[in-house]
Amino acid sequence: MLKINEEKLVQFALQGNIIPPLCFGWEVTRQGEGKVYPSVGGITYNVKIGDSVFGFEADHVEPGVSCIAGSFSDRRTANPNLSFNAFSCIGNEVTLISGAAKGKKGTVTGHHGGVEHVLVDFPQTVLQKLTYDDKILVRAVGQGLKLLDYPEITVTGLDPKLLKKIPIRSNKRSLTVPVVAMVPAELMGSGMGHNDSFKGDYDIQTSDPSVLKKYDLEKLRFGDFVAIIDHESTFGWSYKKGAVSIAVVVHGNSFLAGHGPGVQTVLTSREGRIEPVLNAKANLKTYLGIGRGGR
Repeated sequence: MLKINEEKLVQFALQGNIIPPLCFGWEVTRQGEGKVYPSVGGITYNVKIGDSVFGFEADHVEPGVSCIAGSFSDRRTANPNLSFNAFSCIGNEVTLISGAAKGKKGTVTGHHGGVEHVLVDFPQTVLQKLTYDDKILVRAVGQGLKLLDYPEITVTGLDPKLLKKIPIRSNKRSLTVPVVAMVPAELMGSGMGHNDSFKGDYDIQTSDPSVLKKYDLEKLRFGDFVAIIDHESTFGWSYKKGAVSIAVVVHGNSFLAGHGPGVQTVLTSREGRIEPVLNAKANLKTYLGIGRGGR
């Protein structure tokens, strides 16, 4: 069993609200086409953890419910939304504190950088009752999580209860972590160079179908765990030969240049102390029982 500092982690409440879908108008795809696609935000009824990131006519679509703290106009910079994003961790419990579904529970499934959204999975029966007036409370815990026997591995944005559910194997030098795919460094795009890996995501570029097929990335689903090879994310996303990062797929594919499915980093080692192993079941759906066909 992994030794962690769980008893030292701060647990506190973060309050947020649901943000309506955003429309960016005409956007030009990497093929030079003008498109108006459903995109980020909203109460999304039919896009769920476990679904294909390529399965919808959409761009950067977010599964489940998209949430912020504060108003639409200040969501990028206001302190309430900064803390809401930074301290909401994948696997955190969410409670509705208003509306027809008051008291019902959900689960944080990731952050989407740029728009600064926290994404939440709710059961379908709860989704049907939600409105944009409803408020949520996140039981935030996870930032500051450490692997006591592996100081070379950094953990970010991960609830300790979820960490315990992942079938990680340890040896003297490294941790073996299940992933659905290995992503080569050259495919990583939008988000590279940003230093906010503790609260955002960066994108797997999908402009070359032959490369997607080569690395078996055509089957990616929301909630999948993937390994980013030769990338480290300790203080931001950057290339480093021999480094390995583990990330969770948080948003859908994009048709824009330099973009694609977004992944949020949860584990990283610049010394390569992480050994990814392929496992098709490495998904939040498996570990938490949420999403398509879940609770």
